[in-house]
Amino acid sequence: MVNKLLLQSIINKYYLDENEKAKWIIKDNKITINFISPTQEVIGTVTHNNFGMEDCELAVYDTKKLSNLIGITTTEVILEVEKKHKISTKLFISDSTFSSTYALADPMLIPSSNATANINEFQATIPLTKESIGDLIKAKNALSDSDNLTIITEEDLTERKLCTFRFGDEKGHNNNITLSLEGDIDEIGIELPFNANTFRNILKANKDIEEGEMKINSRGLLKFTFKTEEGVKSEYYMARKEEDTF
Repeated sequence: MVNKLLLQSIINKYYLDENEKAKWIIKDNKITINFISPTQEVIGTVTHNNFGMEDCELAVYDTKKLSNLIGITTTEVILEVEKKHKISTKLFISDSTFSSTYALADPMLIPSSNATANINEFQATIPLTKESIGDLIKAKNALSDSDNLTIITEEDLTERKLCTFRFGDEKGHNNNITLSLEGDIDEIGIELPFNANTFRNILKANKDIEEGEMKINSRGLLKFTFKTEEGVKSEYYMARKEEDTF
């Protein structure tokens, strides 16, 4: 039996409004979900060490549909699996009121992903809190028609080292919003473009954090790590924009 809110939190952390395909691996009550976005802009992993379900692998092809089936349930959900030749083919979802069946996909149809990157050096580490995540989401939503985000490391007039997030386009008469956060910054002058929508979706999925941080590699990579009070851990690597559209 799995708590509905916990299950929805795990799903939201990999779905990010676009990642439909993922493989759930449940072993010894631990669930691990590795994923890669359709654009290959983000790779990540979500884990939880107390997931009440039998050992199995679930090939999820349509996460939104699965989420809808879970959404109609009450507080506690029973998840059971039907297997053929050791391959999971159906997921049965039930509570005291509803019983649903979700058809699982062929595991070969799920993109292979592993949430690792061959970069271990980062030039800045920015702590993220519920408050700072909320502020960043508000800034992006205020410019909903723009997907431009520039992340800059700089010093202010008092020599404080800051990470500045600039949403929108700096050029011409276009609108933009800036927000700065303090952090452990070793390199000043980094200036990198990212997709603001993807950045916002990662933060939005992790609003329930207990602790979190973002690391910056000057070659164009962000690494996010989050943990909730319920023990859900999520990690993301996000690549800079391929082309500078600013």
